[in-house]
Amino acid sequence: MTFAAAASAQSSNVTLFGVADASVAHISTSGKSVTGMATGGNSSSRLGLRGTEDLGGGLKAGFWLEGGLSIDDGTASGFKFDRRSTVSLMGGFGELRLGRDKTPAYQNLENFHAFGDTGMGAINGHNLISGSAAGTPEGSNPKRVSNSISYLLPKLGGIYGQVTHSFGEQADDHSLSSASGVRVGYADGALDVAAAYGIVRGGKVDAGVDYKTFNLGASYKFAALTPMLLLASDRGNNKRVDMYSLGVKVPLGAGELRAAYTWYKDKKTDNADSQRLALGYGYKLSKRTELYAAVARMSNDDKAARKLGSSLSPTPNLGKSLTGYEIGLRHNF
Repeated sequence: MTFAAAASAQSSNVTLFGVADASVAHISTSGKSVTGMATGGNSSSRLGLRGTEDLGGGLKAGFWLEGGLSIDDGTASGFKFDRRSTVSLMGGFGELRLGRDKTPAYQNLENFHAFGDTGMGAINGHNLISGSAAGTPEGSNPKRVSNSISYLLPKLGGIYGQVTHSFGEQADDHSLSSASGVRVGYADGALDVAAAYGIVRGGKVDAGVDYKTFNLGASYKFAALTPMLLLASDRGNNKRVDMYSLGVKVPLGAGELRAAYTWYKDKKTDNADSQRLALGYGYKLSKRTELYAAVARMSNDDKAARKLGSSLSPTPNLGKSLTGYEIGLRHNF
C-alpha cells in the first residue's frame, strides 16, 4: 500500500508493508510434547514503513522502519522498530545507511539456507556460541546491530558488498560492545556466492574478549533445482562452534519443495554436536499468499541441547532429541 506524499514533495513516496505468518505446530522431546500456535513458520511476521525521495542529480534519500509481530497472540504492546530502523543516502556511489540493521554475516545465513532463519527447519544459528557457557553474552555475533553505519556497493556487474560498523556507546569505553563486519559476493545468472566476516567486542562483563564469525555461502539455480551450501564458524571466550549445511529447493507443482541438513560441530567440547534434518513444502495460492508445511528433527549429542527453530520449541534436556511438525499460512502485503 503506497500513500501519496505532500504537494511540496511530489517525488516522495511512503509504503506500508508487512508479513502475517502463523502456523499450528507440534514438537516432542524427552517424553513430553508441546502443541500450539506459532508465529513466523515461513517468514518472520512484521509491519513496516519505507520510503524514498528523489533529490535530483542521481541522489535519493530513504528511510526504513520495520518491527516484528507475533501473529499467534497479536502482541502489539511496546511495539518498536526492532527489525530495522535506518535512514539512507543513495546514488551512483552506492548507499550510505545509518541506524539499526542486519549484520553482513547474518545475511549469508538467511540467503544460503533452504529454510532461512524462521520456522521448524530454520538455521537458528545466527549466534552459534550464544549461551554455550557462562559469561557468553546473548549479544555476541548478533543478527542485527544498533547505532550502525553501513556502506553498500553500487551495482558493479555481479559484484555486491557491504561494510558495517556499530558503535558500542558504553559510558566508560565506546569500544566495548562495538561490532564490525564485511560481506562480499558475486551473483550472475544462476550463480550466487558470498563470504562474510564479523567481530563483536565484549562488554563490561567480558571486556577484552572478541567474538568472531566467518561464513561462506553459495547457490546455483539449475532448471529443476537449486542446491545450497553454507559453512560458518563462531569463535570467542574460549568457544568455537562450526556449522555445515547442505540444502536444496525444488519447484514442484504450484509450489516449492525444501530440504536441508545442518551439522553443528563444537570444536572445544567433546560430544556436544547436533544434527538437524528438515523437509518442507510451500504451496503458492497467489503471488503473495503461501500455504506451507514442514517437519524437522534435531539430534543432540550427550552434552548438547540445541532446539528447533520454531517459536514454540522448548529447549531440550542435554542429549535429548526433538521432532517437530507444522502447517501454516503466510501472507505478504
